[in-house]
Amino acid sequence: MNRLEAATMAPAGAALPEPKVIRFLGARRAYWRLLVRGAVLLMTTLGIYRFWLMTDVRRFLWSNTEIAGDNLEYTGTPLELLLGFLIAIAILIPIYAGLFLVALDLGTLGQLSGLIGFAALFLLGQYAIYRARRYRLTRTIFRGLRFHQAGSAWGYAFRAIAWWIITVLSGGLAYPFQLASLERFKMRHTFYGDLAGHFAGSGLRLFLRGLPMWFLVVAPLALAVGAFIDVVDWNALGEALSQGGDDILARIEGSNPALAGVLVFAMLMAGVTGSAAALLYPAFQAVVLRWWTSGLRFGTIEMRSRLRMRDVYGAYMRFLWYGVLFAIAAGIAAIPALLMVGALTGGEEASQTGEIAATGVLLVGYVVIALGFSTIYRATVLLSLWQLGMESLQLSGLTALDTVRAGGRPSSALGEGLADALNVGGY
Repeated sequence: MNRLEAATMAPAGAALPEPKVIRFLGARRAYWRLLVRGAVLLMTTLGIYRFWLMTDVRRFLWSNTEIAGDNLEYTGTPLELLLGFLIAIAILIPIYAGLFLVALDLGTLGQLSGLIGFAALFLLGQYAIYRARRYRLTRTIFRGLRFHQAGSAWGYAFRAIAWWIITVLSGGLAYPFQLASLERFKMRHTFYGDLAGHFAGSGLRLFLRGLPMWFLVVAPLALAVGAFIDVVDWNALGEALSQGGDDILARIEGSNPALAGVLVFAMLMAGVTGSAAALLYPAFQAVVLRWWTSGLRFGTIEMRSRLRMRDVYGAYMRFLWYGVLFAIAAGIAAIPALLMVGALTGGEEASQTGEIAATGVLLVGYVVIALGFSTIYRATVLLSLWQLGMESLQLSGLTALDTVRAGGRPSSALGEGLADALNVGGY
């Protein structure tokens, strides 16, 4: 008998707390140990251990997530991820070689090679995102039944490309509708056994919630652009550019005496925009996560999220605190390393071996710092978002789980390998 059944069979009138359908049971210290050990092995194996680390991370998160008394199970293996990555590299090498040959062309095709390469790899990245999701779903087991995903990965990729073009042209205003459309596509092709999923989230609702944040970020830049357009003498600017020469900057400044002040104002507004974006990003992330999880459906099973924005800010504050401590420790440890570099490269008689050794010391220091901040981010923000996202959910209609039958079969790890090679992977 699970907790939900016990609560249902309780005597009438008994004051029982509402049963918590989803719980995260993982210990943060255990997760820290897993990540720290993984960071050390990543450095010593030149990154090859990341397939084992990702598998360990997923097993930890999945197995410690309890839904209605039963835990999720992740059945993927690191060797699958490694094989998928190697196949992806074998596919990407000819593509990169073809793009390189196109760039050697002196005609129009060569001039457009950068744009062609970006478009091709971006399309392939969207394809990889969908295929990687399929792999992760088919390696996720709940109550002995697997999740799985159908649908065309290329269809998703072209849909995503079209939406990204619209989003860029709209200055980001179409992003909520992009998310809603792509989630509907993914969820209507997602199944738990034979139980079909769908997405009920409204793009308009997310748009209205995010519009004030968008305005606070974009308004300073809009003011700077407006001031620039109003102040600049465009005829004088055109004449200065057409004349050319070494003193072009002096002529532009002379014909536009207010330009220096506008540039200072623009830099100030850019700083305000950057600060607003950094401060509002956790709030936006909380809004999107709450909106997304509240829209997930499987048959008659509905989800509602009570994620609180302050909890997400708490996760980022924890990251900043640990990041500052790590930066102080790294700064102290860097003093002898920098003295060593100075000793190896100082003086006119510095040998080539000493310069190579100094470069190696700097490279190791950079890798240690990068892995350190990555580990802290995973152990604070990402773990907290997983835990908060799960424990804030309320589920209804769970009786549908009793009639689910098995469906789907394991998918190849090619999509996961492509996502890793193109740096678009995730949990």
